[in-house]
Amino acid sequence: MTLAQKTLEIAIAQVGVEEMPRNSNSGPEVEIYLRSVGLAKGYPWCMAFVYWCAQKAALQLGVKNPLKKTGGVLDQYNSSKPLVKKEPQPGDVFILDFKNGTGHTGIVDKVAGTLIYTIEGNTNDMGGREGYKVARRKREIKSIKSFLRL
Repeated sequence: MTLAQKTLEIAIAQVGVEEMPRNSNSGPEVEIYLRSVGLAKGYPWCMAFVYWCAQKAALQLGVKNPLKKTGGVLDQYNSSKPLVKKEPQPGDVFILDFKNGTGHTGIVDKVAGTLIYTIEGNTNDMGGREGYKVARRKREIKSIKSFLRL
């Protein structure tokens, strides 16, 4: 099994995890994700979720996690140039850039034409970047800045 496949498997197992209380950026699992990148409760956690999944997968497979230990989506992108790909595949990390210093990220579950189906932390039923749970989402590929291949 590849690192990307194992990371995706771990992410799928987290679907349904929610903040406690909602909209607090805290809760037992959320705080584990945040601690994996050295952050305390209360911070946005989409990148911490992705890093935690990849780190757990890397440890299980006995390989190095190529992602930077950071909670910043754009910091991750800027530090991961060798991983950048334009065409998505399952297990890739997607990067959204909102052009104001903020971003959002998650893991590609599947690709279907012009769409990607994803697993994302810190999202909600409307697909927002400041949500309260780990959930499945659908996004247009053209809305994505880049993909990082694990």
